This record gives sequence, C-alpha cells and structure tokens, in this order.
Amino acid sequence: MHEKVTGQRFFAVTILNVIITIVEIIGGVASGSLALLSDAFHNLGDSFSIVMGYFAQRIGGKSETSKNTFGYRRAEILSAMTNSLFLVIIAVFLIWEAIQRLSHPQHINGKIMMIVAIIGLIANFVSAALLHAGSHESLNVKATYLHILSDALSSVAVILGGVILTFVNIPWLDPALTIAVALYIAYEAIPIINQTLNILMQAAPNLDYDSIVSDIKAVDGIEDVHHVHAWMIDEHHIIFSAHLNCDDMPLSSIEKLYDQVEHILHEKHHICHTTLQAECVRGKNEQLFNTADDNQAMLHEHQN
Repeated sequence: MHEKVTGQRFFAVTILNVIITIVEIIGGVASGSLALLSDAFHNLGDSFSIVMGYFAQRIGGKSETSKNTFGYRRAEILSAMTNSLFLVIIAVFLIWEAIQRLSHPQHINGKIMMIVAIIGLIANFVSAALLHAGSHESLNVKATYLHILSDALSSVAVILGGVILTFVNIPWLDPALTIAVALYIAYEAIPIINQTLNILMQAAPNLDYDSIVSDIKAVDGIEDVHHVHAWMIDEHHIIFSAHLNCDDMPLSSIEKLYDQVEHILHEKHHICHTTLQAECVRGKNEQLFNTADDNQAMLHEHQN
C-alpha cells in the first residue's frame, strides 16, 4: 500500500497556492510581466488540481462493492490524467500569449517581478515538500506534485528575468521565459498522460512474459500456458489471467497447482490478482495471447 498524503497537507498546499495566486496577479499587473501573470494563473489551476487530487485519493481508498468489484482506484488515474491534460492546455495558452507579447513588447518592472517571484518560489518549495511523501508512489499525487514543481521552476525563471530586467531592458526576455516554462510544463505532463491512458485502455503492463511462461511450466503437472491477459487497475495493481494445460488430476490437486502459480506470480512478478483456468487438451495449440484470428476460430468452433 503506497503512502497517502493527508487531507491536512492537501488543504495547506491549496491555501498556499491561493495566496501565491493573489500576490502574483497583483505583482503581474503592477510590473507588466506576462511571465508573472502566467505563473499566477498556473497557480490558480494548481489550486483546483490539488482539490481534485485530494478527493480522488479519498474516493480511490474506498473498498470494493458489488457495483465496483475492483474498487475505486481508477479515480486517482482519472484525476492524474485530467490534471496533466490541464497542464498541457495551460502550456499551449502560455505559448500563444507569449508569441503575441513578442509582437507587442511592453516595459517590465524587473524589481517588482523579482520580489513577487521570490515569494512564489518559497511558497512553492513548501508546497512541494508537503506533497513529496506520495509523489513517487501515486500518479495522482505525482501529477499534483508536478504542478507545484513546474510553478517553482517558473518562479526561478521569473526571478532570473527580474534580475536581468532590473538592469537591462530586453523586451523579448519576458515572453521567452514564458515559452521556456510552458515547454517544460508540457514535457513533464505528457508522460503522465501516456501512462494514465495506457492504464485506462487496459494496455498490458511491462511484464517478462517469457519468464512468466517458463516459471509456470516449471511447476510439476503443468504442460503449457495460453490465453493470457494482463492489465492494470492503477500503477500498483496488476491483474493477470491465463489458461493452463495440466495433467488429468483431481480438483484438489489442481488447487495446489493454483497456489504455487499464484505465489510465483505474486512474489517474482508482483502480480496482485490472478485468475487461472485449468484444462487438459482444450486450447493446447493456442498461442500465448488470444489474437483476432484465434477469436474467430473459437467463435466458429462454438457455432458448429
């Protein structure tokens, strides 16, 4: 079970982000900095993302029911994907606004820009520290954590820009910083979108199937393995099903084989839930994975 980030921490991070947003909007208007205003709206989005992440974690922790037999863990996956998509949308918006600003440069008050960005950076580091505990174990918390880290990077870029603009007037620097931060935000978010989409589409996890087949066939009484399916409920829980060609034996002996196979799959391959079907000769010539041609053949066999 991965470590949960407490509601108190989510609440504290939300309050910090609301405060940062207000300060940066005021500072952005006063200084004329697009980068600072962009960071402010990014922080506002973070506040919604943090709240969403908290409720997704609460929902994901609910027990299985007759309606949701695998529980509600996918709520955190949906939250992670939504948060990451929102990050990409923000990045596109920031790039568009920065391009517009490049065509119509404005005077920037570098000193105000720098002071407000330093305040934002400190608050972002505090928020990141509060969420760090669960960022390596939960895609949901990781997506929220990346929101905060991207804000921190944005604040660093704004600080550097503020220092430079305090002494030198470079009209394109502020929008250029905005574009750089936006590209970084998208770069961090896209892998999470890919991972969450794979989970939602029930794509196969990264398993060593050759090793799995070899380990199963090494169990005395099992001759072959076919009709394998593997998918993930979330980033931690792998589901696995397979048909086993076994020696003709009593059901009590089959159950012992099941226990051995389940132990191997859990301990060596980190599969948490296994469904096995024992057969003697049925399906013995089938491939490891049931392809479209195999499905058609099986349907034709049943119809006849």
